[in-house]
Amino acid sequence: MLVSSKIKWVRWPPPVALTPPAVYALLPRPFTFGVKARVQQEQESMGHLATKTGQFRVEIEGPASAPVLMLSNSLGTDLHMWDAQMPALTKKFRVVRYDSRGHGASVANEGPYSIAMLGQDALAIMDALELKSVSWLGLSLGGMVGQWLLAHAPERITRAVLANTSSYMPDARPWNARIINVQKNGMASITGGLIERWFTPEFQRHEPQAVQRIADMLVATPAQGYIAACAAVRDMDQRETVRLAKAPVLVIAGTRDPATPPSLGMQIASLIDGAQYVELDAAHLSNVEMPDAFTRAVMQFLTAPAKKAAAPKKKAAPKKKAAKKAVAKKKAAAKKVARKAVKKTAKKAVKKVVKPAAKKTAKKVIKKAAKKSVKKTVTKAAKKTVKKPAKKAAKKIVRRPAKKATKRSAR
Repeated sequence: MLVSSKIKWVRWPPPVALTPPAVYALLPRPFTFGVKARVQQEQESMGHLATKTGQFRVEIEGPASAPVLMLSNSLGTDLHMWDAQMPALTKKFRVVRYDSRGHGASVANEGPYSIAMLGQDALAIMDALELKSVSWLGLSLGGMVGQWLLAHAPERITRAVLANTSSYMPDARPWNARIINVQKNGMASITGGLIERWFTPEFQRHEPQAVQRIADMLVATPAQGYIAACAAVRDMDQRETVRLAKAPVLVIAGTRDPATPPSLGMQIASLIDGAQYVELDAAHLSNVEMPDAFTRAVMQFLTAPAKKAAAPKKKAAPKKKAAKKAVAKKKAAAKKVARKAVKKTAKKAVKKVVKPAAKKTAKKVIKKAAKKSVKKTVTKAAKKTVKKPAKKAAKKIVRRPAKKATKRSAR
């Protein structure tokens, strides 16, 4: 159910002044929604949608029964930046696109904003439209909001395309300088410089009307809202939380994008498990500069068959389980008996081999020891018996001449 009686639609255009006048060429004709319990229409639906976080300009197109795809615009543009993609997208999807807070004709309160605040706005729009989940397509700022949703409301995002975006801006100084410039000189003061970053020189030469259309969106952006959104981008750091993304993700980068170069897109793809990466030969607004290639990549990703989850193992019937357990027990018991028998036979075989060998070695050792001890005792005894007679004989020989000599001297 896309639109119900609970939804509050406001007459379009809203009673606010939008400048410069060039923006009125981009706005839809006045249109009033009637409040109905069911709105089953495929033609364009336009109006201001009241949500719990504020009022947002929302457009809904495509078959009412088709899956819903939500589009989120870049910094400094509005929902019409997606016009080139709408013919293809509305064939397969019920497309919900809106002006982000601070942009176009949506609420543009004083900031600063945060990416979390902009993410809550997207959830509020989904809740107001009674959408349980959607596919997401966001570029630049819209891609940053998509990253927040993937991490903090994963059940609401089925697939996501994150185009020309980043998880983190390392240098705050350019953002501070831009904020000060807009505060002092207005949106026109930054338009020329941003167009140079958003489109390649070739595209600016060959497609001046498309470039001017985007320039008009930028000038028409409320300065207060733009400044507040710049603060959200400046202060963002989603390098850790983006790892939590579980839904399928396609990252699109522009080879010639100085605002969010390919390295930043590659970083996002590397942080998200299973993310796909596509690089187009374009600058920052790749969907405008290369609409066909961009749309083709998006459609291929969003309409690709979902990967089948591994089928759960079927639980066996109770009888089969009991039979399997009994068989397993018997096998285990048989194995134990076999192990014991093997151990016994091995021990016996070892004993038969070891005992005779041990006996032989023991006998040899005993014999050697006995021989050594006998030799020692015999040699000692022999030495003693030999030494004693020799000593006595030597003493006798020495004593006899000495006695004779003493006798002679006495005479």
